[in-house]
Amino acid sequence: MPKPVFNQERCKGCELCTLVCPKKIVVISSRINSKGYRPAMCTDESLCIGCMLCARACPDVVIEIHK
Repeated sequence: MPKPVFNQERCKGCELCTLVCPKKIVVISSRINSKGYRPAMCTDESLCIGCMLCARACPDVVIEIHK
């Protein structure tokens, strides 16, 4: 089962990953990271299909998909 892993401290909350997720499980968190941004996160890892669209869309390379 694929597992999306977000480096939340490096995420700038640009929301590009949220726009491309076909399952709509990538959202912007309500918490703020140490840089003052609201990072992206996955709401339900069990629904992830491992398409890697979120990782490809991320300009800061903060998302990895572990299989």
